[in-house]
Amino acid sequence: MAATTPARSNAEGAPKAPPPSFHPSLWGDFFLTYQPPTAPKHACMRAKADLSREEVRKIVKSTNELPKMLDLIITLQRLGLDIYYENEINELLHIIYNSDIRGEDLHFVSLRFYLLRKNGYDVSADVFLGFKDDEGNFVVNNIRSILSLYDAAYLRTHGEKVLDEAITFTTSHLEGVLQQLSPPPNGVYLALEAPLFRRARIVEMRNYIPIYENDPTKDESILEFAKLNFNLLQLLYCEELNKITLWWEELHHESKLGFSRDRIVEMYFWMNGACYEPQYSHSRIILTKMTAVMTILDDIFDTYGTTEESMQLAEAINRWDESATELLPSYIKTFYLYLLKTFRSFEDELGPGKRYRVLYLKEALTRLVQAYTKELKWRDENYVPKTLDEHLEVSARSSGGFTLTSASLFAGVGDIVSNDTFEWVLSYPQLFKSFDIFVRFSNDIVSSQREQTGDHYVSTIQCYMEEHGATMHDAREKIKELVEDSWKDMVRYCVAPTKQQALAVPRTVVNFARTVNNMYKHGDAFTSSHDIKEMITLLYVEPVF
Repeated sequence: MAATTPARSNAEGAPKAPPPSFHPSLWGDFFLTYQPPTAPKHACMRAKADLSREEVRKIVKSTNELPKMLDLIITLQRLGLDIYYENEINELLHIIYNSDIRGEDLHFVSLRFYLLRKNGYDVSADVFLGFKDDEGNFVVNNIRSILSLYDAAYLRTHGEKVLDEAITFTTSHLEGVLQQLSPPPNGVYLALEAPLFRRARIVEMRNYIPIYENDPTKDESILEFAKLNFNLLQLLYCEELNKITLWWEELHHESKLGFSRDRIVEMYFWMNGACYEPQYSHSRIILTKMTAVMTILDDIFDTYGTTEESMQLAEAINRWDESATELLPSYIKTFYLYLLKTFRSFEDELGPGKRYRVLYLKEALTRLVQAYTKELKWRDENYVPKTLDEHLEVSARSSGGFTLTSASLFAGVGDIVSNDTFEWVLSYPQLFKSFDIFVRFSNDIVSSQREQTGDHYVSTIQCYMEEHGATMHDAREKIKELVEDSWKDMVRYCVAPTKQQALAVPRTVVNFARTVNNMYKHGDAFTSSHDIKEMITLLYVEPVF
């Protein structure tokens, strides 16, 4: 909001610091005025893609040598094409699992480990012990094997010492390559930015198309389908962005909440990273609107609203009824009514057989607001939790991680239809606790110094400093270690899902973790979104030729 916004008062009457000025939207009315291609042109693109998809299917079905199977699957996954050949790829993975390449080329051993563990096979990391010398050092003599080992090692779980050592070894070598060679080999910079398993699928797809195009071993049919597929997805995403931006403009017009962060395109980018598949269009729309609502609520509770106003809003959300407007100050009433209207629209998005799931979506948001109210109490009482664990009992829940991952499942991502699974999700199992902790730590690492300049409760970093007498630097390093522990937890659930969950559940959680990694890698790219403008442009503005 504008810097001239007057200071407000909290419940005790003390002046509340003026809210910060967030930079305006970087996109203006670009997506509001989006015009799709003509129907004949769109149909022509789709027909070409259909033909190309079947050409690639022939390649998949005719591949029968183990090294070629491995290279083909990883290529299709990085290009975002694997979703069209799930049955065929699952058959290949079964063959790969029952094949033994122990003691052969480290690249293929690493690739086999990566693909199998990523797809839910419980394979042992001991396979890498054969690539160490008598002194325990890895013996690797080419960059391809180093990159493959690096990516494989990041699918580690707790206690896998050989993978911890592999990360240390490969990271050191890749950093050396980056300093010594100009330009470095393809993939080195991207690997150090984020290992393959932690990259958002839609971002990796866009980045990898030009890399694959320059690969001398590329298959022209696969490349052609990758480009056609991406351009068709881009059209779909832009149509969704148009609908969502219209909704956002209407919300701002009716609610006049000019103080909130105007980041609707970035919100969509975030949710798109978590579920990029074309069949999840309704889910992306619901999730983006949920994210927008959460952002406004966060800005009211955390920055703009007084304690009394925030508590009134919390009570209204607990009621989910228009009569609750009598509790609210005038500037929040219209937002609350639009919130109710938006959740009613979710019933239409989900359709007759799934509209009951809106009750689950409401429950997820209500729990988030409950966590916000507990944080308010801490802030107003200047309370510093005695331990990091005590802090996380509230701050993990307020991160919004559980809210969005559970909402994505309720909105149809993963095609889960079991109410037993939904009830299990609402029980807040350890998988979701680990993800919430991961989100909280990732956010606090990049935003704690900025947020402590205003009227906020202490972050996890400040809490750790108080508990252990640590410096800011040491506390941040410890929190980074705990982020890695959270990743190990999430990988463990992918490899060994519980009886109550489908594999789609931990995969969905990991997809959201990838987007968090994307948004908080170098700072809070959501609040200060200039750092992701180029990638958003590549995804939604510029087609691939």
